[in-house]
Amino acid sequence: MNTEPHVAIVGATGAVGEEMMLCLEQRKFPVGKLTLLASARSAGKVLKFRGEDVVVQELTHDSFKGVDIALFSAGGGISLEFGPSAAAAGAVVIDNSSAFRMDDGVPLVVPEINPEAAKNRPRGIIANPNCTTIISLMALAPLHEAFGLKSIIASSYQAVSGSGAQGIIELEEQVKAIANGLPFTPKVYPRQIAFNVIPQVDSFTENGYTKEELKMLNEGRKILGLSDLKVSCTCVRVPVYRSHSVSITAVFEKPITPEAARAAYAGKSGIQVVDDPANKVFPVPLDTTGKDDCLVGRIRKNLVLENALDLWVVGDQVRKGAALNAVQIAEIL
Repeated sequence: MNTEPHVAIVGATGAVGEEMMLCLEQRKFPVGKLTLLASARSAGKVLKFRGEDVVVQELTHDSFKGVDIALFSAGGGISLEFGPSAAAAGAVVIDNSSAFRMDDGVPLVVPEINPEAAKNRPRGIIANPNCTTIISLMALAPLHEAFGLKSIIASSYQAVSGSGAQGIIELEEQVKAIANGLPFTPKVYPRQIAFNVIPQVDSFTENGYTKEELKMLNEGRKILGLSDLKVSCTCVRVPVYRSHSVSITAVFEKPITPEAARAAYAGKSGIQVVDDPANKVFPVPLDTTGKDDCLVGRIRKNLVLENALDLWVVGDQVRKGAALNAVQIAEIL
């Protein structure tokens, strides 16, 4: 690969696409040439990169000639249609959708956890995990390394920006309508999201879990290499603009204490311990918004299960949960 690769971003005008550009710029990624791709509707728009104008081009199957790394953030249907074309043209595809995550020929990578997996990519595609999975595993992987993870019980508190720009707009409009005593009809969510929480993220499956909840089970097993990992998860949409939070009960093979857990995080990149409840110090979504690192706190011994801890982890799902993770994979390449 060229020392200064030609990078393409598919879905460049979306929230994650723009965050990918920001991460490339802030991390001084050696971009030799940047190609921005989007739908015909967005073609012709001008975006700034390193102070220079870059014109967005229409995405076609011929868009990837000479591209070394193609960052996809435009939904699973677009990835399935255009990802193979990008790979066939010689680009390494880093895909942010769920399209290829469970494909045996596609590595599923969190750079702080399994960077070596990125080297074995027979289809020329690397998948970015689900945002909630990434944030949860950033807190769990160091503990798994030291104590051996057996099972996870989790509840997520997911920001409206996880639904895209329309989720933010819906929350803002509902808050304004309620403040002014005006009627409104929910469009993005099945119920009112302002001053409320909704225990549904993604569609329901036959077993009563949503697709989002099953991602932590299936993706967690693949990333950690734990085929028998047990996971039960409830994903909840909350009226927060940005950054997801997850409450986790984790059971381990070996005895574990909160002190030993905090020690296990020492020196680990991408995760910081923020845990002093006596002084009201614990992570909240606003602490991570726009930041690279995930924060973990409320670390305590579980009072029901043996060899188990309860913890609370927060991370910016647009950044570490999507754009940053993809750029970190590109850095491995």
